Amino acid sequence: MAAPMNNSSLAERVAVAYRELGRHGLVTGAAGNVSVRTAGGMSITTSGSTAETATADGVVTLDREGRTDENKKPSSEWFMHAAIYREFPGAAAVVHTHSNACSALACLREDMPAFHYNVVGFGGDTVRCARYATFGTPDLAVAVVEALRERNACLLANHGMICFGADLTQALGRAIRLEALAYQYLLARAAGRPHILSDAEIASVRERYKTYGDLSPSAKR
Repeated sequence: MAAPMNNSSLAERVAVAYRELGRHGLVTGAAGNVSVRTAGGMSITTSGSTAETATADGVVTLDREGRTDENKKPSSEWFMHAAIYREFPGAAAVVHTHSNACSALACLREDMPAFHYNVVGFGGDTVRCARYATFGTPDLAVAVVEALRERNACLLANHGMICFGADLTQALGRAIRLEALAYQYLLARAAGRPHILSDAEIASVRERYKTYGDLSPSAKR
């Protein structure tokens, strides 16, 4: 059995994931945040830390109430992360970005329908768009939890996206995949009217996903 990671090891992993988001173009500057669950709360990127230059020093550990004994200020979106960890026991890592395609679709305040079978991999026949709430507020955290019921990702109206996973690798992969899908959906809409999978087709995809690794809907919990 692997030895438990200490806070410095967790902080380094969070920083690496944040830099990876920047490398994939999902975060520009400080427009996003990453966290992992800890025994007493979470480790999360600090306010103003950038994906391009993220290091372990730009990560802070909080308890479940958002308190810390470190001289660092957590991301203003820590409320969202805390709410996800509280409401979804299977969430061990959370990624939030203002990636271009997801943010553009979120500005339409529309759910992403099952125009592509990969949409079902996020837990349902849509990726919901959470109702609008001011960034960095407990109200936004409530809206996110509402949109994530039976899901592992959602859009944030006029804002961006958020997703969670069983570890940082899974959460990062979901963020990358959701951005690609949002881009494809916007392209399809620009070209015409996308055909949405029928209930029968979605049911078939669900069956296929039972043996399809990370995309299995059961991974949402």
